[in-house]
Amino acid sequence: MTAQPRSFDLLKDVDVRLSVELGRTEMKLKDVLSLGEESVVMLDRLTDELLDVMVNGKLIARGEIVAENNRFGLRIVELAGSEG
Repeated sequence: MTAQPRSFDLLKDVDVRLSVELGRTEMKLKDVLSLGEESVVMLDRLTDELLDVMVNGKLIARGEIVAENNRFGLRIVELAGSEG
């Protein structure tokens, strides 16, 4: 176990935004404006692909969706930069 510099301790309580990206698509504005209830938007990711986990817009990990106690969760499968 490596000791962390004391100055790093100051950053541990800083709030960050963690987001999970399910997929992306490009649409024309007119198509976005026509979306309504029960509209389906196809994304660029397959159902068996890992999801991107990002902190403040930077990829940090990939994971998969899990369900527990009627809530969605995320299981981290790999950390960014640790592939292969």
